[in-house]
Amino acid sequence: MKAVIHQMTRSGMEKTEILLQKQTIRDEFYVVNLYEEEKGRVFDGIGGAATEAAAHVFFAMPADKQEELLDYYFGSGADYRYLRVSIDSCDFSVGHYEAMSDPDDKEFASFSLARDEKEVIPFIKRAEKKAGRKLPLLLSPWSPPAFMKTTGQRNRGGKLLPQYREMWAEYICRYIEGYLAHGLIVKYVTVQNEPNATQSWDSCIYTGEDERVFVRDYLAPALKRHGLSTGIYIWDHNKERVYARAKETIQDDTKDLIEGIAFHFYTGDHFKALELVAKRFPEKKLIFTEGCMEYSRADLGKDIYMHGLRYAHEYIGDINHGATILLDWNLYLDQQGGPNHVQNFCSAPVMCDINEKKIMPNPSWQAISLIGQTAKPGGTQIASSAWHPDIETAAFLLPDGKASLLMLNRGKETLPVKPVWMGQTAKFDLPPESLTAVIFQE
Repeated sequence: MKAVIHQMTRSGMEKTEILLQKQTIRDEFYVVNLYEEEKGRVFDGIGGAATEAAAHVFFAMPADKQEELLDYYFGSGADYRYLRVSIDSCDFSVGHYEAMSDPDDKEFASFSLARDEKEVIPFIKRAEKKAGRKLPLLLSPWSPPAFMKTTGQRNRGGKLLPQYREMWAEYICRYIEGYLAHGLIVKYVTVQNEPNATQSWDSCIYTGEDERVFVRDYLAPALKRHGLSTGIYIWDHNKERVYARAKETIQDDTKDLIEGIAFHFYTGDHFKALELVAKRFPEKKLIFTEGCMEYSRADLGKDIYMHGLRYAHEYIGDINHGATILLDWNLYLDQQGGPNHVQNFCSAPVMCDINEKKIMPNPSWQAISLIGQTAKPGGTQIASSAWHPDIETAAFLLPDGKASLLMLNRGKETLPVKPVWMGQTAKFDLPPESLTAVIFQE
């Protein structure tokens, strides 16, 4: 038996192979154990957001660069399987837009996906062609149309007016059907992106009770009326309140209508909160739907290599606490960290200088790629343990019978390890501040 080892360090990426030997009684130090009998959830895959900003940057690049950009996620790179798309505009759009803005149009005669059809939908089709498979979509609204809100505008929060709940549910169904008409798959929809945040960009406030009533009385019935099997996900916000929101929204009258809970990472780890949700609602899926390195966050620092380790820490924690899909934010952004119509710039795993026509992958792309090549769709998460507190691990039984292991060394010292699989082991080192992926093979 052998182990194929991929390591991400500050020096770059390295690949080695080592032969495993039978574990002896002396192999008690530096051990990293995999427990194949302690199974968790089946992993579905990773992905990112096909925002209008990402699609706009993609089409601003020459044809040969476009193919290279696709390869980062849908070819030999990160192995993305899912995409998130905003319903109407979000902050990472070129500007505000709505599929319909006429409050008197009860028949939806003016409803149009022309804006999405310009760049977002063509990009998704290019991505699917490169991947050679369908890429199921998750649709998320940042705000209902301005006329449906208490504030009369898309930005700065506000709430959905009660008299427009039915119309808004119908609107969401029309959006889903518009994507289906293009031959795309809309597998999931969230009720509202970040329903607890009043932002300077497109945003809308929902309490847990608001979400429960909207799902029960409007969205679920509308989806059923349209014959749509799209799964409904609640919250779609940070983890610190995910357990409280799940308890408030998933009750006897909604438990059969809500497929799962979506969450972000901007307010810290709170992995225990995910564990509590998974324990209380074992039948509900947990999906990480957004995370990025925001330029407005001073605590993230200017060391972009550490951004990659931040992703690794998040993804490993999410996997170990019940998440089955991990979706990053923008696939691509320009050299400024946009476009963003409210100047809320951030980093993306793959950046582009659209003036110089240059592709600039970040270490975060390398980290996500290692995770995507280790956490394979259909793999079952299994328990693991490590000898040192600086080592974070996640392990899988893969569909092809192999096993895989992720090891993140967050410390500043080299740490020896002896991963043990099926009674076989070998010793090697984890460099400081590194991410290591191991595939065990016969």
